Amino acid sequence: MKTDISILPHERVDDLHRKGYRIIQDPKRFCFGADAVLLSGFAKVKTGERVLDLGSGTGIIPILLAARYPVGEVIGLEIQAESVEMANRSVALNALENVVQIIEGDIKTVAERFGGATFDVVTTNPPYMNEGGGLLNPYNPKAIARHELLCSLEDIIANSAKVLKPNGRFYMIHRPHRLTDILVLLRQYHLEPKMLRMVHPFMDKAPAMVLIEAVRGGKPMLKVASPLVIYDAPNVYTEEIQQIYYGE
Repeated sequence: MKTDISILPHERVDDLHRKGYRIIQDPKRFCFGADAVLLSGFAKVKTGERVLDLGSGTGIIPILLAARYPVGEVIGLEIQAESVEMANRSVALNALENVVQIIEGDIKTVAERFGGATFDVVTTNPPYMNEGGGLLNPYNPKAIARHELLCSLEDIIANSAKVLKPNGRFYMIHRPHRLTDILVLLRQYHLEPKMLRMVHPFMDKAPAMVLIEAVRGGKPMLKVASPLVIYDAPNVYTEEIQQIYYGE
């Protein structure tokens, strides 16, 4: 059955600057940010590999990975039904149905759904915030995307380990203040941290994000890459960021 790719009045279509691909977004829900684009540039996918993206939201990471690499298959798992429906319209808009599919489901049940050790690569741009203060609506799409309401950092790492093949690769972008938690959990679930790269808004500013690669069952050896700097000056991207966003 062919997916309807109509655009609703409250939605918009954004150009992804790669292969002419576009994405449908709803500004009232949650629109992708720089973190998703940076993760798609950091992750490495080999020809024909099978990829699982956890917490896909708009479907941005699966679509960008399909634009960058000759992937075999990219499955995006997303718990919010409305986001899944919209993401699949974006998949159809780009004629990627044979490569990308976005599925509704809970991260905590991925092994039961897909089987253990079935993916070469797992990517995730998870909720960053774990603060307990403040009242949050657990059904609000933006709250779900930003806060650990429906899954925790441990849920993401533990279940990624279950579905990765031996020597499979795990890629995540997160906040530096969670780095200790991340490294402890990765080791706990036998995902060996292999590469860290801090992302700085400007060269002289503290990092705002961290990119992480880990390997299931890998040998201990952590490399710290040179900083990734977003801006040379206000509103002026560095050459590397321009390549990540717009390079072919």
